[in-house]
Amino acid sequence: MSDQLETIEDYYRRIRKDQIKIFDSEDFETGKSHFNISMRRYCSFKSPYNRRDYYKISFIIGKGTIHYGTHQLFIDGPALFFPSPSIPYSWECESDVQEGYFCLFNQEFFNGNSEFNLFKKTSMFKEWSKPVVFLTEEQAQLATLYFDQIYRMNNSAYPFRCSSIKSNLASVMHLALENRVEDINPNELPANVRLYKLFDELLTKQFPLDSPAYPLALKTPSDFAEHLNVHVNHLNSSVKSVTNLTTTQIIKEKMFEESKNLLKYTNWDIAQIGYTLGFDQPAHFNNFFKKHAQTSPLKFKNLSDI
Repeated sequence: MSDQLETIEDYYRRIRKDQIKIFDSEDFETGKSHFNISMRRYCSFKSPYNRRDYYKISFIIGKGTIHYGTHQLFIDGPALFFPSPSIPYSWECESDVQEGYFCLFNQEFFNGNSEFNLFKKTSMFKEWSKPVVFLTEEQAQLATLYFDQIYRMNNSAYPFRCSSIKSNLASVMHLALENRVEDINPNELPANVRLYKLFDELLTKQFPLDSPAYPLALKTPSDFAEHLNVHVNHLNSSVKSVTNLTTTQIIKEKMFEESKNLLKYTNWDIAQIGYTLGFDQPAHFNNFFKKHAQTSPLKFKNLSDI
């Protein structure tokens, strides 16, 4: 798997800035919710084969090949593409006619709406799931309506445009899940994928954290292995084989995302947040957060409050 990780900032550097609405860099520096949408166009070269630190949903009209992990997926009809950010992928046009849309958003945008919680429990954006959903003619018409509205709202001054965007994006996701919420029978999945899926569901169920009175229960690979009744080495090897990430990396990333949400959206003090995430000492939480965010929890919280 590629070690290249493209950030949203990297993405904006490589696109033609006159083709898309650019947000201020402050949106990235303070870790605020971010969303953008653009129309698809023909491109004469293959997009970079990278992992991403952001989510992307594409509504594809036009022939082409998706290079996704170790697979090549040929697209010859209207389709929705929901890649896992941790799987490297690229797109290669194979027809001059390329239409539709693509939108990208960060973790904060995905976490910022309760309606999206449903999708976090499904196969969507998971490493083991099928990333492409082919659409019927009727479904393609619906997708066009949803994306048209998202595009219009994203470029409007309507005060509640963010709510409208999220509502229509949720409709797009529901459209995809109509075709294949659980189209893969868990019993038919390889053993390593089944174990990773159980781990992912167990990890996801712990969030969001509601109160300092209920701190994070499972926070190490050994905790999860014990709960799943498997040896920790077996869990680690299964998770690594599916995601190319260690179990610890995935847990820590989830804890980091939750720490940002707690700092931004609660009035808990930093010591409470650290304790709720399983850190015995505030200094341990400070070091953990600085390592991931290159800034202290206090500075991040103060910037978020602006």
